[in-house]
Amino acid sequence: MFALGAALAAPLALAAPATAGEPAGFTVTPLKFTVRAGDRHCAVDADLYRPAGVDKDRPAPAVLTTNGFGGSKADGSTDAVAKAFAARGYVALAYSGLGFGGSGCPISLNDPEIDGRAASGLIDFLGGTRAADDGTRADYVAKDGPGDPRVGMIGGSYGGTIQLATAANDPRPDALVPLITWNDLAYSLDPNNANDPATPGAYKYQWTSGFFLMGEAQGLLNPGLDLSRIGGGGCLHFVARACETTRLLATGSYPAERTARMLAYARGVSPATYLHRVKAPTLIVQGQADTLFNLNEAEATYKALKAQGTETRMIWQSWGHSGGMSAPAPGELDLGRGNLETSYVGRRVLAWFDRHLHGRKGTDTGPAFAYYRDWRSGYGTAAAPPALSRKLYLSGDGKLVDNRSKVVRGAREYRNRLLATSHSENSLAGLTGLPERAPSDTPGTYLGWSTGPLKAPVEVVGAPRATLRVVSPATERVQDSGDAADRLVLFAKLYDVAPDGTKTLVHRLVAPVRVPDVRRPFTVSLPGIVHRYAQGHRLEFVVAASDDAYYGNRGIKPVTVTSAPGDTGVLELPVVRGSLG
Repeated sequence: MFALGAALAAPLALAAPATAGEPAGFTVTPLKFTVRAGDRHCAVDADLYRPAGVDKDRPAPAVLTTNGFGGSKADGSTDAVAKAFAARGYVALAYSGLGFGGSGCPISLNDPEIDGRAASGLIDFLGGTRAADDGTRADYVAKDGPGDPRVGMIGGSYGGTIQLATAANDPRPDALVPLITWNDLAYSLDPNNANDPATPGAYKYQWTSGFFLMGEAQGLLNPGLDLSRIGGGGCLHFVARACETTRLLATGSYPAERTARMLAYARGVSPATYLHRVKAPTLIVQGQADTLFNLNEAEATYKALKAQGTETRMIWQSWGHSGGMSAPAPGELDLGRGNLETSYVGRRVLAWFDRHLHGRKGTDTGPAFAYYRDWRSGYGTAAAPPALSRKLYLSGDGKLVDNRSKVVRGAREYRNRLLATSHSENSLAGLTGLPERAPSDTPGTYLGWSTGPLKAPVEVVGAPRATLRVVSPATERVQDSGDAADRLVLFAKLYDVAPDGTKTLVHRLVAPVRVPDVRRPFTVSLPGIVHRYAQGHRLEFVVAASDDAYYGNRGIKPVTVTSAPGDTGVLELPVVRGSLG
């Protein structure tokens, strides 16, 4: 357990090579705080970075940052972020999140009433209304009013959601920069892309098990921690509700009452529930290579903030949790290097803080939406995420056609087996060095529909959507049993097929679906992508019976998909350039 926990902890903490030596121009002071968090008092381990020349007469704005899941204030990226901003004249406070590093209390998944309240205690320190446990005070932070420091927050993954959880209950944060984080933890860990929030999805067991192991291993990774770290519900280091949620997911069963409780808890600690209380200007940065927290999560947060009038921008960068996070594409933001001025995302972050922390209202904070393109230099920009603009129809002969009149009547069947027969990813391969293999589907256990060779390149930016209808008598007989696990599960995805037949599953993304009712049509939101389908390539839409990174069907459930010109499945794509006709 220790070896695997240590291997997982570094990458999921957004690890990167530590900076050699310590930059001149600031001092670092280790501090301890005792903060109120929920019904507990928790010890918080922190480091205060104070720039040279900053004092009571020459105050500076502050930046608060914390670690990703499994990390601490000392991991490569958290420390590097604090140093990067301290070197630029900001007072920086880096701390280990509750349950990690040298901080006490169980892991509570960034609950705004626990983790958010703890972060507010640190804002009190920056605002001068409280001292650290050793009496240290920060009387050199710029303020907007008594006890109200001018403070921004930045961090990734677990260190991203904590910003929203803090701002939901505390109006003092002036600017947020959450990177590669979640909107709805129920969707993240048990996704149902059928747009049915009342029905659980397919358990993402590889990612979730990795997190659970990492959390439970904290006592081994950080020996000598206080007794406040003891968890509940049968777990060593998680709060009871988080422990109960993980245990229910692992059973593969979804009895109604326990499932409703699980979904309520997972959403209750998620921005999806409390975003309406977040008023701080928010720059959202999400990764395209991310099967843990995909682009759809960022877009959901962006749209919610935008709709309520909260100032917000969104960037889709290249790297996320998948494929190893310590090697961003050339020119991309590298948290471990702190290359803010030389990367597009870094410059956007600096401008965001320049405007909202330094008060330079003339600062251009960039377009509303920007996305990394691996096929040409620079970022693409738009006033909003692109809308669905092209429709393709599922023909009975396995083709994707651009007009209903071209649909051929036909019926095709696939059936699942007791073991998974499709492979998209080994979720932790890129983070642990484990071997990985190409995505694949076993004949007879999936259906595919393909365009002809494209006459010109096609650029897709955003989340495709499919409207489907399937026939499954075996599912009809059991889907109303009272256990949602008896409903049909399928996996939708898009391949890029080269002229030589080589298939690429873009960033290994799939859309798990637990069909609400097989007697009715349903809509599937696929994960967002930024991808260029080259001339001569084909776009293939696949519906598979299983995926070995997820829990799937209970029992054998054959599926038939029928097509007719007036009644067939539809695939919609957010195409920004090119024609599929």
